[in-house]
Amino acid sequence: MSTPPHPPETPRHRVGIGNGPANLSLAALAHPLPELDAVFYEQRPTFDWHPGLLIDGTRVQGPFLADLVTLADPTSPWTFLNYLRSRDRLFPFYFAERLHTQRAEYDAYCRWVADNLPGLRFHHQVDAVRWNPERDVFEVDHTHLDPDGRAETLGRTYTRNIALGTGTEPHVPDALRPLVDAPGVPVVHSADYLDHRTTLLTAGHITVIGSGQSGAEIFLDLLRHRPQGHEALHWLGRTPAFAPREHSRLGLEHFTPDYTRYFHALPEPARDHLLTTQWQLHRGIDTDTLTAIHDELYRRTLNGGWPDAVLTPGVRVRTAGRLATTKIELHLEHTQQGTRTRLTTDAVILATGHRERPLDRLLAGLDPYLRRDSHDRPRVDEHYRIALDPAVTASGCHIYVQHAQRHTHGIGTPDLGLTAWRSATILNTLTGKDPYPLPPRTAFTTFGLPQQRPQIPPTRQNEARPLTPLVDGI
Repeated sequence: MSTPPHPPETPRHRVGIGNGPANLSLAALAHPLPELDAVFYEQRPTFDWHPGLLIDGTRVQGPFLADLVTLADPTSPWTFLNYLRSRDRLFPFYFAERLHTQRAEYDAYCRWVADNLPGLRFHHQVDAVRWNPERDVFEVDHTHLDPDGRAETLGRTYTRNIALGTGTEPHVPDALRPLVDAPGVPVVHSADYLDHRTTLLTAGHITVIGSGQSGAEIFLDLLRHRPQGHEALHWLGRTPAFAPREHSRLGLEHFTPDYTRYFHALPEPARDHLLTTQWQLHRGIDTDTLTAIHDELYRRTLNGGWPDAVLTPGVRVRTAGRLATTKIELHLEHTQQGTRTRLTTDAVILATGHRERPLDRLLAGLDPYLRRDSHDRPRVDEHYRIALDPAVTASGCHIYVQHAQRHTHGIGTPDLGLTAWRSATILNTLTGKDPYPLPPRTAFTTFGLPQQRPQIPPTRQNEARPLTPLVDGI
């Protein structure tokens, strides 16, 4: 869809940087609000959501209601159900009785939104963000890229507000970083798994490193496509067990707005400590995936013998190196036993997760205005606004951030179930109204004790009464 031309010198109400699910949700919920003039820039040519992990049959861990808009506005035209209706697939979905959609289907749904929503600009690379104190606006410099990714034209957009939705990037542990870019033996991150899957399946021995959901899905996919008795697979993880993700009803309440508010109100040291203890809430494995792995391993024992597959949790990779140009040697340490060993392998898949994409380069021009915590991270308020110098915020200009505030808003930061609620919070703050009324309570659990002011005991009544003199004879 096209939008009317916008005068280049007129400030926009909002510029979004990044067109992943977070900003796509923000754009979808902002669509019916005519007072919000906005544009969203994305360097990639089209929308894609973890394309290297769209393995056949893998599912989104959240229910289909955790789409871009439903939990803030189920009447929006951008719901997943309306997407199905536009494809004449409502009845098949109804009879499938699936609460969780396939990842490829979620990706297709987001593409449908991106293709039909106005204001999205792909092939636009944002180069710098600055504050213009003379005009009280932000300047966003960008480059329009041609279909081959080369610079075509330069541009500048003025805006009063910015929404950062730059997402995450693959994380490679330091011990394995030198191997990734070296030629020869394949060492790939799980984000690129499908691009290298054919080559990986031909390797003599394959090692998967990482005990989260992506590691489990890749191990299962490899196991299903390796010959019985010649699987030659190792699966290693740092966690104490290949553990299921906490998926009890009350456990899931850690992904509610109630818990987000509670977490944000905690002192910084308490928040940092909590994040180190909650791995099973967000890095555990779906129980159906664990069951499928066990079923496949068990099936391969029916004719006697055990599959050539080794699954070992509680292991960290100390160092790694190449043996000639055909193999890799991993130096391992078991964290509980304190023992060490070496493993020789022909290919390595790093299912080591993603990290929030650093904002320092993008926001370098705003560094004098940023307010940081004791670990030099941007401070983010409860409305998802980065703390800036009062000289900026006094003018009513703000930078909103999505997917880069785990240290202030907790483990629910990347969770799809909070996407619509976070977008609605931002839009309510931006407009100063309540276009999306949000419920005051979302969980049965009460996180923390209510804060009470110290009370001074009232004066005893008999101490306040005047004394009655005694009368003779009474």
